[in-house]
Amino acid sequence: MKQTILAAMIGMTLSAILAAAPARADEAVAIFAGGCFWCMEPPYDKTEGVISTTSGYTGGHVPNPSYKDVSAGTTGHIEAVKIVYDPEKVSYEKLLYVFWRNIDPIRRNAQFCDEGAQYRSAIFPQDEAQRQAAEKSKADLEATGRFTRPIVTEILDAAPFYAAEEYHQDYYLKNPNRYAYYRWSCGRDARLKQIWGDEAGGL
Repeated sequence: MKQTILAAMIGMTLSAILAAAPARADEAVAIFAGGCFWCMEPPYDKTEGVISTTSGYTGGHVPNPSYKDVSAGTTGHIEAVKIVYDPEKVSYEKLLYVFWRNIDPIRRNAQFCDEGAQYRSAIFPQDEAQRQAAEKSKADLEATGRFTRPIVTEILDAAPFYAAEEYHQDYYLKNPNRYAYYRWSCGRDARLKQIWGDEAGGL
């Protein structure tokens, strides 16, 4: 009860506080936005060295937003996934590689069938080393000449991360049939294959 009251006093739910808690000394955090957060958990859950993934919201101006608020596009938040990982087992560069190959980097203010700034792709570096790695990975992709249009994925300052409602967490495991239908009907895998070929998914 005391924890709930404290959370309310500072405008955050307990789950948001836990999601925002710093990682242990032997862990690190990465935050990526790649459209629907349901679809960004699976590739990282399958990546060796990743400890946990949490769907949530970041980059906005309203504390403790709800899914309804974010979906309406009024809070400035972006759907994102928070990844806690062991840097001794997986590098941030590897996480970036997986990120790029699970998004459409030339689609502005949308990803696949989801449209609106709340679904845009973005990287939220947690320190200067991550920022430099993110900027290099973006520049390296641009230099390949793979894309006929500019990469519009943003690299933004770290901001408070709020965990999404519990029913969103591990949605692909809790509701596999609904998840599979959504992913298919959204055309996500077809578009990823078109962009990335055999590299699609990054695994």
